[in-house]
Amino acid sequence: MTENTQRLVSIKRTSTGHFTATNVRGGTISFGTSSDPQGGTDFTPVELLLAAIGGCTAADVDVATGRHAEPTGFAVTVSGNKISDELGNRMTDLVVTFSVTFPDGEPGDRARAILPRAVKTSHDRLCTVSRTVEIGTHVTATVADA
Repeated sequence: MTENTQRLVSIKRTSTGHFTATNVRGGTISFGTSSDPQGGTDFTPVELLLAAIGGCTAADVDVATGRHAEPTGFAVTVSGNKISDELGNRMTDLVVTFSVTFPDGEPGDRARAILPRAVKTSHDRLCTVSRTVEIGTHVTATVADA
């Protein structure tokens, strides 16, 4: 059996500076530009990138630690600096920080013990989003025939 490796989202403009992304399953997420004169709360594309990095790693870590104990607290913060230099606009100094707590007892102790390894394994091998960013992948931008 062949594995379907292609992933796809489509993006439509809904108004000036506002867009909706739709996945092949029909899920949607709205986003916009940070220069919205109305002071909108939509995520910017850069914030979506940060959320994708944190969300991907969070999912990996949740699967690994959740086999042992249900967390009593699970939060992930992703930060970085947006710069503009001779290479153009980009993010630097990306940091993913986990704050995870587990209940007392043997299952919680096991989950706590594997947490650092789960974070490292996600970062080093599993998280497609952060691996793509860190390794670097060529992006092609084209204009379709109308």
